[in-house]
Amino acid sequence: MFEVVDLRWGIRNTEATDHMTTELCLEELDRCRKTSIGPAFVALLGDQYGPCPVPTLIEEKEWEALRAQLTSRPRDLELVVRCFRRDENAVPPTYLLQALGTVEAHGPEEATLTSVLRSGAQEARRLGLITQEQWHRYYWSVIEWEIDRGLLSLTDGDQGATVFLREIQDLHKHILEDCALKMVDRLADGCLDTDAQNLLSGLKGRIANMQPGVLKAHHLPWSRDLVNPQNKAHAQYLKELGEQFVARANHQVLEHLQELEVGRRELAWLYQEIRHHLGLSAEATRTFCGRQELLAQLAQRLRQSDSRPHSPMVLFGPPGIGKTALMCKLAEQMPRLLGRKTVTVLRLLGMSQMSSNARGLLQSICFQLCLAYGLPLPPAQVLEAHARVVQFFHTLLHTVSCRNFESLVILLDSLDDVDSICRTRRVPWLPPKCPPRVHLILSACSGRRGILDTMRQTLTDPEAYWEVKPLSGNQGQEMIQLLLAASRRTLSPDQRELLWASLPECGNPGRLRLAFEEARKWASFTIPAPLASTAKEAMHQLCARLEQTHGQLLVAHVLGYVVSSRHGLSEAELKDILSLDDEVLQAVYRDWTPPSKELLRFPPLLWVRLRRDLGHCLARRPVDGFTLLAIAHRQLAEVVQERYLSGPERAKRHGVLADFFSGAWSQGTKKLITLPLVGKPLNLDRKVAPQPLWFSDTVANLRKLKELPHHLVHSGRIEELKQEVLGSMNWISCRGVSGGIEGLLDDFDLYGPHLDCPEVSLVRDALQLCHPAVELQGMERSILYTELLARLHFFAASHPALVGQLCQQAQSWFRVCPHPVLIPLGGFLQPPGGPLRATVTGCHKGITAMAWSLEERLLVVGTQDGFVAVWDMEEQQVIHILTGHTGEVRYVKVFAKGTLALSASKDHTLRLWDLLSGQEKFTIWDRGSKDRTEIYSLHMDEAKKVVYLASGSKITRFGRSVRIFLADSQGFHRFMATDLEHEDTVETAGFGPENNLIITGSRDALIQVWSLSEQGTLLDILEGVGAPVSLLAWSGALVASASQQSSSFKVWDLTYIQRPRACTPFLDRTGLTAVSHNGDYVYFPKIGDKNKVTIWDSAEGEEQDALDTSSEVRCLEVAQQANLLFTGLVSGVVLVFPLNSRQDVMCIPPPEARKAIKCMALSKGEEHLAIAYDSIVLVLDISPGDPCPIINGPTYTFYTQLPETISSVAVLADYRVIYGMTNGDLFLYECANSKVFPLEAHGSQVTCMQVSHKEQLVVSGSEEALLCLWDLQACKWRFQMSYTNSYCRGVQCVCFSMDDKYVYAGLKDRSIIVWSVLDGTLLAVQFVHAVVNRIIPTSNGFIAPTRHGYLIRQRFQCPSSRTSQRDPLKNFKKAVWKVKSRQREELAAAAGTLQDLRSASTQGNVCKSNKHSQVCLLV
Repeated sequence: MFEVVDLRWGIRNTEATDHMTTELCLEELDRCRKTSIGPAFVALLGDQYGPCPVPTLIEEKEWEALRAQLTSRPRDLELVVRCFRRDENAVPPTYLLQALGTVEAHGPEEATLTSVLRSGAQEARRLGLITQEQWHRYYWSVIEWEIDRGLLSLTDGDQGATVFLREIQDLHKHILEDCALKMVDRLADGCLDTDAQNLLSGLKGRIANMQPGVLKAHHLPWSRDLVNPQNKAHAQYLKELGEQFVARANHQVLEHLQELEVGRRELAWLYQEIRHHLGLSAEATRTFCGRQELLAQLAQRLRQSDSRPHSPMVLFGPPGIGKTALMCKLAEQMPRLLGRKTVTVLRLLGMSQMSSNARGLLQSICFQLCLAYGLPLPPAQVLEAHARVVQFFHTLLHTVSCRNFESLVILLDSLDDVDSICRTRRVPWLPPKCPPRVHLILSACSGRRGILDTMRQTLTDPEAYWEVKPLSGNQGQEMIQLLLAASRRTLSPDQRELLWASLPECGNPGRLRLAFEEARKWASFTIPAPLASTAKEAMHQLCARLEQTHGQLLVAHVLGYVVSSRHGLSEAELKDILSLDDEVLQAVYRDWTPPSKELLRFPPLLWVRLRRDLGHCLARRPVDGFTLLAIAHRQLAEVVQERYLSGPERAKRHGVLADFFSGAWSQGTKKLITLPLVGKPLNLDRKVAPQPLWFSDTVANLRKLKELPHHLVHSGRIEELKQEVLGSMNWISCRGVSGGIEGLLDDFDLYGPHLDCPEVSLVRDALQLCHPAVELQGMERSILYTELLARLHFFAASHPALVGQLCQQAQSWFRVCPHPVLIPLGGFLQPPGGPLRATVTGCHKGITAMAWSLEERLLVVGTQDGFVAVWDMEEQQVIHILTGHTGEVRYVKVFAKGTLALSASKDHTLRLWDLLSGQEKFTIWDRGSKDRTEIYSLHMDEAKKVVYLASGSKITRFGRSVRIFLADSQGFHRFMATDLEHEDTVETAGFGPENNLIITGSRDALIQVWSLSEQGTLLDILEGVGAPVSLLAWSGALVASASQQSSSFKVWDLTYIQRPRACTPFLDRTGLTAVSHNGDYVYFPKIGDKNKVTIWDSAEGEEQDALDTSSEVRCLEVAQQANLLFTGLVSGVVLVFPLNSRQDVMCIPPPEARKAIKCMALSKGEEHLAIAYDSIVLVLDISPGDPCPIINGPTYTFYTQLPETISSVAVLADYRVIYGMTNGDLFLYECANSKVFPLEAHGSQVTCMQVSHKEQLVVSGSEEALLCLWDLQACKWRFQMSYTNSYCRGVQCVCFSMDDKYVYAGLKDRSIIVWSVLDGTLLAVQFVHAVVNRIIPTSNGFIAPTRHGYLIRQRFQCPSSRTSQRDPLKNFKKAVWKVKSRQREELAAAAGTLQDLRSASTQGNVCKSNKHSQVCLLV
């Protein structure tokens, strides 16, 4: 944001030359230097030196020197004595300039005050009574003071300063002409002021000598109309000056940004955070007094608990009681209080961006602790999920404790100011117990927002709470005296007596501070009014005094805007907002008109005056790269709410703030206003900052993102909130990319309830389901657009107002996307409102035990690394990390109405935990058992208070079928005649809450829901977390599923079975899916009867028919042109079903061996069919016929003569067959010549193979995640693409695009990739949450059925000119791709540099210098 600070704009000349204005200008100049990251000071210096301000304050010694020189001139001395008044309250005493308007004029012959002081100062300097610097106060103009402060007095470079010098050639020849005198300094009689001209020359010389690099000189020829913009020379000068300014400003900004970027890489953000809080702490302890007894008690408690586990300590008391100062004093004296070396971490919460929310707070503390103790910094994987940060924080505390070297003390002041704590029922990251040598000290306000009550749910020990009580009367007086001494002030006896009378026995430091701020303004001749006796009255008194000085309307609106903002306002924002406030502008320009006829702004001087008078009532907080102003005292904020924001005024303030942050009146948009002196409406530009969502491709407008929704809600503009924020893809993507998925969900949770709109809930739930993709790929616009479009497209027609618009916006963005991208043409991911409630990531290792606390809505999770995590499933965040086990947690059991839990571990301990406080109750250790077998079952008899453990070295598991029994007094009886068949081994199973459902989890990562009331009907197939489902836990209709091989778990809501669904997925578990009629029909083996093939109608979402094959189906192929379905059976038979008829079924008999069919393939023209058995391949002809095609043959039959079996096959029109083996071997067989050509082998089983449509290329994939592109003419590979992932490996299916330019591949890690045939470039990667069974190309993309039961329809868009170096894998976690080109390798080998090439190929370009990077490694 670019802010122009000109305090003399928009005000009358009398105010511009007021003696206070100069001081304010210099203060504002210092502010610009501190805050600007580019140009901070720009001076335009011409031929005028400018007026000299009268000093506002003269110290006693200097006054006496001046007075001595004026003794001989009584009238001059009398004038000076009347204009200045002695202030005995200053230390040392000073003389204060009084308002000049009260001094009577004594005639034209009397010397002005300025000339009198100048003559006195000149004589005093000659005699050596005052210094050169003191003499400057009487001779320097405002211009020289500002240039000296902004440039010449700097010791660390120019700091963003620029001076533009305009010199008029031959001006001295025309100096006495009337037109020339307007450009130079003149005396009162109109003559040339030679003294001012000499001082101006001296100033220019100082600049040239001290800072020549900032001086930009412009030489103009003399002309009588030189200052006329129509003058060509003047116009050229203005043009060049503007260009120079822009170039200089750009250079300064970029230079500073480079320094910031280096600092960012070197953790400068952390050091800035630490320095910020230490600076605030130093200020808070500067006048600390009293509390010695409390400090001693706290020190004793700290020393007593240092060697053992203990509870954190909480200091509490009412607002203003001095908790912050006490916390800062504790931090300062901690080594002395503990009596040993300490590492102290201090955070004054809410005083910076990172300390205002739990995520940023914990991250900064973790980084600081790691640096302090020389430990590895938190890895990126930990920082991505708040739950992992919490776990890292707890682990870090125990790691530090075990070092047994220095004690660690973490002080967190004002927990009330952490946003997430105020909105939740718990403090989830707060450890209930601190390990030895680790201390956590917190502070919170009593009686406000229930923060203490929230904390007491976690910290139940009453001895952990320490009340901060008021100071004694004597201590209060001591504090006032310290504050006065620090500010070099004192009070007269009468004033001191009045002050103590106003504060009888007041021991509230906040109230004392307010009294001091009032008393420090008293001069010795001031007769003050009595002070308020309470803090609230003092705040009202402050507001009344501000209103008297600055006007009620301005004070009400300024404070109202600051209090109404969500996080505070920067000064630039506040001045822009006041420039949009018509009421304020009408009051400001009541007595004079604005200086411009084109624009209208709020005069910044008026704000600076008010800011100065507010003083310590304003707090400055670094947030999102800005320094924001907020109200420092809670009582003042409450008074502002009561005084200025009652009734409709609150909505008005939020309305103007919403206008500003929406950018409604920016970028030249004019706003009507009627000013009192004009009398007619004026349409003027307010020149406020624009508010785009993105300032650049990578820099988001964080201020708009965080403030605008807040103000739309509170101004009642709900429809605008719905359309422009929660219903805008631009907004959603910007908020998600810049703030993460958790921040985006927080916004929906915060503002969604204000909208009575179920569509907003759909969008919010869809975002919740995006978590796994974001976790894997990182947050990018294309990922977010894909995820939302593929989930919400199901509802686009039924909810057109918001969801339909979002889908259209996503499609519009895809159309102009500059990168290669896969574009969803329909819904194919789990839609919101379905069974999946959430996917949660938070553990570092696999999950080994789970149990629900239904009453408290908690989920208790045990992990392989011995942690027990307690999750609040309403908030979806960890509330406790329970440490103590040293081995894998094998079992957890919740009881006592969900408040207690038992955990059993491989370390042979049983631990009892309080789930509300997170504290361990006791531990039972099996010390005497000789049989060190594992605990794998635990039962709790609450009535008898007995725990039963079962252990053993072997655990019996299910097979591939589940049998249900009914128990009665006679024994066990089969409940159903048939078993529940699965494709893989069942790992876990259990009954639903009403025993009408059974849910099973198996090794193929599937969760299956069966109906017992319908005799085992399969109701749904749910996808787990991509690893074997080893755990299921129930809580009513909620089911949590997890795996020992994954750190994530999913929560399912089974009530969806009774609800209508947006789209009914087809239920296929085999992966043997075929598709016809452009995806209208899907074919797969029937659930429960693999001797049949289900025909699924995609449009209707239901089974249309079933084909009886009389034997188990092993593979399916569809001839799209011939409308034939080929079913390969276990019996070796191939049945051919015409898709347009159910009567004429053809049968292809097996060879004599009658072995099961392994795979089948059709040639691209569908003229040949290849059928592969273990070691036999049949090639048959398909010819046109009526009413259906005729199948002849086999035309060729050949044997592989190899011990390994065939795993994949492809056939060409010229009777060439390519087949892959289970050991990775690959062969090309020419049937016509009976010749076989071995190709270079894969390292593992060949899983899939496809021929290009022109039959010149073949692509093959294997279980080792290697894709090879083969040139059939040369019988060699062109490109090899290898892939390594953290836990999933292998290629599932592959195909060419219709134009043979691209290869689409479905991988077993549940993603789809697009690969360029031309140069081997990896073009796109998309995570689709489910394994893709088959990919069928379309004219512009593909269709792919998934294990979720949805049909992926996507269009692939690739810009014709791929000049961008964007890496599609840059954000993938733990993924490595490597592409090799044969042509490059052969050239390198010929040059003897093969090894160098392989090294280089892992870093990027393989074939072309301008193509995408092929490798991304993120660990």
